[in-house]
Amino acid sequence: MITAAQMRAARALAGIDQKTLAELAGVSVPTIQRMEASEGIVRGVIETLTRVIEALNACGVELISDNQASERGGRGVRLVQPGSSSDARQ
Repeated sequence: MITAAQMRAARALAGIDQKTLAELAGVSVPTIQRMEASEGIVRGVIETLTRVIEALNACGVELISDNQASERGGRGVRLVQPGSSSDARQ
């Protein structure tokens, strides 16, 4: 659904801190901290994850899954898998 790195990056793009995201999502700050500190995909209660994603969307951040196109346009960033043909570091 969402990785910890995506969550941290989305929050940074929105220009909000953990406290603000927690308030917008209606969850506790320790919940946000735990989610962002996890390894890989964030695990937790589906309702909580949904609320966090909706809060980020409301801030104008679109979360993009692997191999998914952005449908709304706008500026953003995307993490490219190392060694892919579109990897600019080659």
